[in-house]
Amino acid sequence: MDHTGNPPSNPFDALPKHQAPSAYHPAFQRHHPTLTPSDLQAEEEAIEGAIEVDGESPSPYANHDNDPEKAITEQSHTAHEPIARIVTAQDWSGPNDPDDPHNWTLLKRSMHIFPIAFLSFAVTAGSSMITPATPEIARHFDVSRTASILSLSLFVLGLGLGPTIAAPLSEKFGRSAVYKTSGPLFMLFILGAGLTKSFGGLLVCRLLAGMSGGPVLAVGAGTNADLFPAETRAVSSTFYVMAPFLGPALGPVIGGFAAQFKGYKWTQWCTIFIALASYAFILPMHETYKKIILTRRAKKLGVLPPPASQVRGLQYIKMLLTITVARPLMMLFSEPIVGFLSLYTAFTFSVLFAFFAAFPYTFERVYGFNTWQYGLTFLGIGLGVFIATATAVAIDRTVYMRKHRQLLKEGGRMVAPEHRLYAAMRPREFSADDVSRLFWFAWSARSDVHWISPILAGIPFAWGNLCIFVSAATYLIDVYGPMNGASAMAANGLARYTMGAVFPLFTFQMYAALGIGWATSLLGFVSLAMLPIPFVFFRYGPSIRAKSRFSVTKG
Repeated sequence: MDHTGNPPSNPFDALPKHQAPSAYHPAFQRHHPTLTPSDLQAEEEAIEGAIEVDGESPSPYANHDNDPEKAITEQSHTAHEPIARIVTAQDWSGPNDPDDPHNWTLLKRSMHIFPIAFLSFAVTAGSSMITPATPEIARHFDVSRTASILSLSLFVLGLGLGPTIAAPLSEKFGRSAVYKTSGPLFMLFILGAGLTKSFGGLLVCRLLAGMSGGPVLAVGAGTNADLFPAETRAVSSTFYVMAPFLGPALGPVIGGFAAQFKGYKWTQWCTIFIALASYAFILPMHETYKKIILTRRAKKLGVLPPPASQVRGLQYIKMLLTITVARPLMMLFSEPIVGFLSLYTAFTFSVLFAFFAAFPYTFERVYGFNTWQYGLTFLGIGLGVFIATATAVAIDRTVYMRKHRQLLKEGGRMVAPEHRLYAAMRPREFSADDVSRLFWFAWSARSDVHWISPILAGIPFAWGNLCIFVSAATYLIDVYGPMNGASAMAANGLARYTMGAVFPLFTFQMYAALGIGWATSLLGFVSLAMLPIPFVFFRYGPSIRAKSRFSVTKG
């Protein structure tokens, strides 16, 4: 506090001059919201390196007499003249720095979120758009129906592998470069999948297409953090997350018409058309990643660039692999919060992908639907995604933010992470209702029951699916902080995409052996067993966090 009782404009002014602002310090994280979790380690090491050289803390907004490029220099010739600020390349020149994406207009920021959401939709729609064509693929290449499903499974597996590529690329070249490079690669591999003459070629191209499209799903969250401060980020995050969940739901709708009237290759051409339309919005995008913006500023002004990580070469690659692979695997099996929430979200995600095999099996055999007709059955899931988005935003605005404002009035700083779980719990009866809809689908998919009944059952399933994921993602970040939270989300993604790739491969056999009723009921029983997970963490989360070696919130 200053002599007026107000908090200092720069939170690091409250630190002793000899104390470095750690990347894990709350004040550092508030003034560096643009840093993605995978970048905080490099930032921490850069600060430590600067301390070793200069012998003092490189405070972001402090004046340095020996090197004016490292900070703001304030000049005023008269008492009535405003203070002039020399632009720095070491950090933002202040809270109103026009290059800071947080200071862009809402329209400009929205025009940087919409393109990546649209591209994410194109990528995930491409995963499921091929599913209505799997019977034709099986006949065309003379393979089994299960083998034809590999065109879906390998694509989903590629989506899980893509983030390991995105991390080093976005760190080195920025967000915009990743989008503008991965988009054309994705379309080229989809083109290859449509032109190939062999089944092996189709599978390889689909795998590589998934890996090329995966980076946009991983880097998009970082762009959202670049553009919106933490207190307003939940709404933009929810709308962004809606796009990759909406893609798999609407993909079969488009693919059903394409496969029915044009053949399986047109499922790939339609994917390219959507990707091209989204890529047109990607091209005008500016860079949003703080490190790259400041580096370009330094080059333009001929001043020192921002501190860079001292880690290079193999050591740097080792650090990235630790963050994206080794630590996520460790947290997946050693952290109960990460393990159980990842299991829960992975299972609900996998049931969604199992429906890509279960819906055609059900609606073709029971109701005699053709390809485009059963593609339309996924509209119920799409509607559920929209309802989930509205639910998550409403809960954030009316419940979470109300608690946040109340805590600030009482002098607190951060709402307990468990309050992020409201969307997953909603009222308990609605959470249980989501599970009951699986049983509804299971036992209403009969010839003596109208076909609209099992379609409507998909609405609450998708509603619960997305609400669970939004709650889990925000909870994990709040519990583990930006750095470890990135590893927690990587563990979640690894579980989701691995299980999502595997489930469709045994769905046909499971439905053929158990029948529609008991096969879907089996999924319902497993979902029922997982239903208490968010409620358990809401009640016992603080004590579990207190014992965690990775949590940044111990109480």
